[in-house]
Amino acid sequence: MQHYLSGRLSQYLLLLACLAGIAGLLASRALIAIAPIVGVVAALANPQLRQAIPGYFRNGAAMRAAAVVVFLLISGFYTTELLVWRHELFRDLTWLAVPLAFTLAVPLTRGQRLAVGSTFVLGVAALGLVTVVQYWQNPTSANEDIIFGKNMPTFTHIFHISFGVMLALGCYWGLLLRREALAGRLLRGALLAAAATAVITLHVLAYRTGLLVFYTALFAVVVRLLLRRHLALGLGLLALLVLGPWAAHHGLKSVQQRVQATQWDIEQFTQGHDINEYSLSRRLAAIETAGHVIAQHWLVGVAPADARAAMMNQYDWQGFGLRPENRIEVHNQFLQAMVGGGIVGLALLLAVMGWPLTRPWARRQPAIGLFMLMQATSMLVDAPLDLQLGLNLFVFGYGFLVVAGERRATESLAGPEVR
Repeated sequence: MQHYLSGRLSQYLLLLACLAGIAGLLASRALIAIAPIVGVVAALANPQLRQAIPGYFRNGAAMRAAAVVVFLLISGFYTTELLVWRHELFRDLTWLAVPLAFTLAVPLTRGQRLAVGSTFVLGVAALGLVTVVQYWQNPTSANEDIIFGKNMPTFTHIFHISFGVMLALGCYWGLLLRREALAGRLLRGALLAAAATAVITLHVLAYRTGLLVFYTALFAVVVRLLLRRHLALGLGLLALLVLGPWAAHHGLKSVQQRVQATQWDIEQFTQGHDINEYSLSRRLAAIETAGHVIAQHWLVGVAPADARAAMMNQYDWQGFGLRPENRIEVHNQFLQAMVGGGIVGLALLLAVMGWPLTRPWARRQPAIGLFMLMQATSMLVDAPLDLQLGLNLFVFGYGFLVVAGERRATESLAGPEVR
């Protein structure tokens, strides 16, 4: 009872939800599903819950996340795939649960937030290191797989695209967390080692999306430093931006194989060859197919639950010689949002991602800008929000950084009487 009345129970449950979410992202789908539930319980355990509820409705980040679920509810009136719609509605409750946890539960302390961030960075690096060790046990076989567009599976068999993004995030977040005043010398050293491990893992395993995300973020960091006249550091990172890919291509067989395989893959599509066994070519075909669907349903889309069925129907008109099992949905989150939701769906996604950058408090936090940039980059070549792992990675990061950040900013402006 003392823990409940003091708010520590709510706070500890929120911390547990965060740590369970990280463990779920790295190893277990079951924990991914459980973590938001624990977060909601943390919110209900807040002894000041009634006073905290208005803050949820004043939190713009939480309201935009809730709008995703509201739009999905509305699409139920014109969807033809009710079973799929019900499944997606249940899955997308994460958009409600995570912001509820970060707005209604007793907020984490500064030290607890450092612990959560460090756990993510160190966990990603550890998983990357184990996977690299597996790679070096049989590099010839792994490189042969890369020739055919395959990827070295992680030790825990999580999706390679999401893991590549996590490695890139782990690198930059590790470097940012080292600047935290509460981080001791040992933790700072561990975070630096973890950031280096994440970068090495990305290059050794040649995760295409992860490398794209990493170097896009590095380019943004270079531009920011040069604009702020930090010339020495900016020019040094610019040299790394140029020399890093060159050194990786000349020094790592896996990167060479990935580049050659990518070029060959794209040529199969541009030259009109059989593309059934080529990943990028099928994605290009899916983009063209999605364009036809969007042109016919440009305002509110075909409904999110009907997106796959609409794509498959369009393939029947122009199949690119693809066998049914090789006809894929579009690997671009922005186009996928338009297929399912038209201009309305795209506007909603852009509002969720772009709104934080309009807030002064958010622009002062580089972790938020990097997170949104890296997620947007990955969304250009994949549709992570359509997968449980990618959805929870985005919503957890959004809740931890943006929703909780807005809550802190709002409460600091309102004064100590609301805290």
